[in-house]
Amino acid sequence: MHSQQWGLTCSKTPSFDARLVQEGNRLHFLADRAGFTGDFSDDEALRLDQAFPLIMKKLEQMLTTGELNPRHQQRVILNHIELTCEADTLGSHGYVYIAVYPTTQ
Repeated sequence: MHSQQWGLTCSKTPSFDARLVQEGNRLHFLADRAGFTGDFSDDEALRLDQAFPLIMKKLEQMLTTGELNPRHQQRVILNHIELTCEADTLGSHGYVYIAVYPTTQ
């Protein structure tokens, strides 16, 4: 478990959270602004590794269409290869906060 919570507060375990830097409709991932809570299985970690670039691309598309707005707090949920990603700008004018965790059936 990490001591600094960067992303959205998440009650799911395991989870990966991050604070992404927003530049226009582009998002930048900074490894020192991310962390894990709990332990992902090898399979879950592989899925996260495969899905993360696609999740980033979808979040950028949502910024472009206005579904995700830097000025307004509104949580969006994405599902991809048995992972759930919750994202919100929290009205922060420059950050997108995420939490990614295994989807429960």
